[in-house]
Amino acid sequence: MVDDNELKRLARLRAPAPDAEARARALAAAMQAFDEKNSATAPQGSESRLRLTDRITRIWRAMMQKKLLATPAIAGLVALPIAGYAAFYLMEESPFRFDAGEVAEAPVVRQETTAAEPAKEKEAFAASESRDVLNRLQVVPEAAPKPEAPANYAMPQADELSSDASGLAAPAPALQGGRVGVAPSVSATSKSMREQSAGAAPPTDILPPMEENRDRFAEFKTNPVHATATDPVSTFSIDVDTASYSFVRRSLKEGVLPQPDTVRVEEMVNYFPYDWKGPDSASTPFNSTVTVMPTPWNQHTRLMHVAIKGFDVQPAEQPRANLVFLIDVSGSMNEPDKLPLLQSAFRLLVTKLNPEDTVSIVTYAGDAGTVLEPTKVSERAKILSAIDNLRPGGSTAGEAGIREAYRLAQDSFVQGGVNRVMLATDGDFNVGQSDDEDLKRIIEEKRKSGVFLSVFGFGRGNLNDRMMQTIAQNGNGTAAYIDTLAEAEKVLVEDSASTLFPIAKDVKIQVEFNPAAVSEYRLIGYETRALNREDFNNDRVDAGEIGSGHSVTAIYEITPKGSPAEMMDPLRYGEASSQNGGVANADEYAFVKIRYKLPTEDVSKLIETPVTKANEVASFNAAGADQRFSVAVAAFGQKLRGTDQTASFGYDRIMEIATAARGADPYGYRAEFLSLLRLASALDREDR
Repeated sequence: MVDDNELKRLARLRAPAPDAEARARALAAAMQAFDEKNSATAPQGSESRLRLTDRITRIWRAMMQKKLLATPAIAGLVALPIAGYAAFYLMEESPFRFDAGEVAEAPVVRQETTAAEPAKEKEAFAASESRDVLNRLQVVPEAAPKPEAPANYAMPQADELSSDASGLAAPAPALQGGRVGVAPSVSATSKSMREQSAGAAPPTDILPPMEENRDRFAEFKTNPVHATATDPVSTFSIDVDTASYSFVRRSLKEGVLPQPDTVRVEEMVNYFPYDWKGPDSASTPFNSTVTVMPTPWNQHTRLMHVAIKGFDVQPAEQPRANLVFLIDVSGSMNEPDKLPLLQSAFRLLVTKLNPEDTVSIVTYAGDAGTVLEPTKVSERAKILSAIDNLRPGGSTAGEAGIREAYRLAQDSFVQGGVNRVMLATDGDFNVGQSDDEDLKRIIEEKRKSGVFLSVFGFGRGNLNDRMMQTIAQNGNGTAAYIDTLAEAEKVLVEDSASTLFPIAKDVKIQVEFNPAAVSEYRLIGYETRALNREDFNNDRVDAGEIGSGHSVTAIYEITPKGSPAEMMDPLRYGEASSQNGGVANADEYAFVKIRYKLPTEDVSKLIETPVTKANEVASFNAAGADQRFSVAVAAFGQKLRGTDQTASFGYDRIMEIATAARGADPYGYRAEFLSLLRLASALDREDR
């Protein structure tokens, strides 16, 4: 038996030379003294302390006996420190160590000590351990027996412990979690303790705790197949947004297949510039080209490819621009891929504007404020300084920011020019009107002013894409997602004309299929842009806009009459016929109608295009390179969404089509697409 005098004598001993054998002896002597002082029957040379669960049980039992939990308020106040102690105990006092390959070397912070202080520290440690956490809560527990340690528990040997020259075991370093010093989660640590208490080997691959992903995307179902005999008309709003492609790219480059609802196929297809034939003059804002070709993933169906090209406004003809930068500077924007990237992106845009254009800046966090009154771009240094001085912090009063930005845009309104609010955010509106429907109503009200809207999403983990799509689709707006500075350059510099200068608004497409030639059809993409049939002729219904030089593509997969690919049984009583006993215009596949308004007008105009055999090509390879490449992108988007029609169409075949149709690629967008195909193929286990 070692008494207190022996411990004091041990404390006065001169520390031995710092060699391995001396350290082992010192550690063994200290542990033996500690055990024998506290329990004559301590097993395996370590203190037999109560398990965490036993300690918590004792705490609650004592508190209940003393009636400390008479009210829910007191119960809540007491429960919080208990939970905190439990987490602290699990993370800091676990006796188990991990292999060096699994942990990050964390520095041990200690004060300078004399040679006699190590034993004193050990003694003080033993004394502190004898105090129960209940003493801190001013609760005296009843006596409780010490449970024995599990029989299969083995104390690590002295030479297995990490120790310093003083002979004291160094604190266990934190687990590696992608960053040095990131501690393991409580659940991971407690699981490790349970496994080792049961005799299991230490884990060989402990993952860091996952950060909560609060990205919000609208859920939608892939377009179904329609029977032409019963539902011959398809109506939808045009969509020139590209946000989905950028988000898909970011997911794949991070080694993760995107969730299906993050994939909007039309936005992937429309991400790329295409050399469609455009109109000859601004009097006709866009031209449409329709091509019918065999379907590469189904030999019994065909694709009806509708390509629209907007009139390209030449630089000398660009109208004056009145832009309001509405910038989210809330606390959630305090990440490298949010506010700093946003600032760099808007600096790029300012360099692209003409000297007579004006820029205003409104920011919003806890509330909204005007950072820069309308300022001509000729004062570029003043504008750039205002952008550079933005700092994040606070909650997100998005509604107040929107109202202030539209007020500034209206006060500086340029007749015959471009008036646009450019909202840059991660979409986390949490002050004021934060509900999507409420924001939608505000935007619908503001679009009547003639001010257009662009929405730019930044960041990940807190991205509210659902809200951004809602306000963009209902406010004469467009949406893009900026994940890199290269994407900012594409959207705000290379595509600045189409981003800033609208040539048509409320653009709708309606296709009527001929039941005598087409038995079934399905629209690829545009699920979130569907309109009712009667909306096509209703000028009060909002739709998408087309900017200068924009390329827009829509693709239908159609099933010719009598094809083996028909999925629906024919009607028992036949199909409707015209008064002359046959079907009118029987030589047509379909009839395409496009309705649009000029940016400053409120009455729509109509463009009509019949689709006949003259629009058909004999083979898929006979179609143009741009048509084939866009079909490859559409196939890729459908694969990522898990669409049934492309389930058996492999990535290798998509790669073959895209590679053959790559064509001119001055900015490398198509080369990057090929790399994304390879990444998806490697990640998609179901395709192997």
